[in-house]
Amino acid sequence: QVQLVESGGDSVEAGGSLTLSCTASTSFLCGAWFRQIPGEEREAVARINSGGSTWYADSVKGRFTISKDNATNTLYLRMHSLKLDDTAEYFCGASWYTPSWCLRAADFPNQGQGTKVTVSS
Repeated sequence: QVQLVESGGDSVEAGGSLTLSCTASTSFLCGAWFRQIPGEEREAVARINSGGSTWYADSVKGRFTISKDNATNTLYLRMHSLKLDDTAEYFCGASWYTPSWCLRAADFPNQGQGTKVTVSS
């Protein structure tokens, strides 16, 4: 089972930028970022497969960029033009899903403990 540790969460003003990092204890093929507001379901934000293809939720498309560094087993989420609605706990996920399934999978059993992002006006 892969261990994941997120970092980079912070408080930022609306319109600002943040980069989240997720370091994995082993290599992985498929990475994802999720976010959750207390009392609500965890939602997928972005996914990236082994070929570098990506998927984004409509709410973040054009503002967030997911990437991964295979040399360091690190997943990133670069967030720009942050909005109040982006406030949430952000979690990373890692798996070995096939490239096509990776961009659609909702279940990522291996997830980190989360890092908090707060966007204020």
